[in-house]
Amino acid sequence: MILGIETSCDETAAALVADGTILSNVVASQMDLHAKFGGIVPEIAARKHVEAIGYVIKEAIDSAGKSLADVEAVAVTSKYGLVGSLLVGVAAAKSLAYTARIPLVGIHHIEGHIFANILSHPELPLPHVCLTVSGGHSMLVYVKGLCRYEVMGNTLDDAAGEAFDKVAKFLGLGFPGGPVIDRLSAQGDRAAFNFPRPLRGSKAVDFSFSGLKTAVVNMFKGRDRAKLPLADIAASFQEAVVDHLVSKTLQAASQKDVSAIGVTGGVAMNRRLREVFAETCPREGYQVFFTSPDLCGDNAAMVAAAGSARLRYREVDGLDLGVVAHAPLESVR
Repeated sequence: MILGIETSCDETAAALVADGTILSNVVASQMDLHAKFGGIVPEIAARKHVEAIGYVIKEAIDSAGKSLADVEAVAVTSKYGLVGSLLVGVAAAKSLAYTARIPLVGIHHIEGHIFANILSHPELPLPHVCLTVSGGHSMLVYVKGLCRYEVMGNTLDDAAGEAFDKVAKFLGLGFPGGPVIDRLSAQGDRAAFNFPRPLRGSKAVDFSFSGLKTAVVNMFKGRDRAKLPLADIAASFQEAVVDHLVSKTLQAASQKDVSAIGVTGGVAMNRRLREVFAETCPREGYQVFFTSPDLCGDNAAMVAAAGSARLRYREVDGLDLGVVAHAPLESVR
């Protein structure tokens, strides 16, 4: 039975997972707090984690009908995120590991998202290519096996979710941008504007969204917002983002000759992204697996699942475990 703790950005989360079964999964969101700033404020996020972490961990244990004595290990996100936020989760995990005398396992945030899909689909084939896409990252990973990875592509500038947020802010649609653009796009014409598709023709499977975002801004800068066809702009922009994500993912899958593709992370909840993957993958000979919506965003069940897998390889960290804001995704040693 693994206690997972996740505080890499603005979600304070704790969960209990045993043998691949989620016993509890508690998430305290700060979204309303940061919405008025149009983005995540790191200092505020860290302070709110301090306030919430004890209550969230207690709720995760209590709602599962367990006690701390039942917990056999604690896994915590220690890499890839906001430093102040990561520190809060790691400090809490160290305290619990020391007090209960149980193993401590540090987890890379991207590895957590990969395991969110494995939790959602225990039958997910290995190897496969996994697209992990959210507000903070857009990454293609060749998942060779449990805890064995090869990063194939990354974002060269903005992440996909970040581009959604910036375009939504420019159009005055609010924060977070992804969900509002997704909803608005349902009313718009996806072919109304021909926004650029980044890195088309490149053999690399990296992503770039900064130029796409700038194209939207340059096309409508200085115009009366009240007269803008917002639904058409949103639908056309979203179509360009989805096209870029899907085409590069299929390119990566072709390079590795896999039969399956995984799609995970917060942006994996986007309805158009799921629709295009579901239409395209069978035609190209791939199975596609989407993380369950309740596990797409940052959560601690995915961290606990990754920690359980790491423990199989006897991967344990000491109480000197540190945090790293930008760390490579590493395989088991």
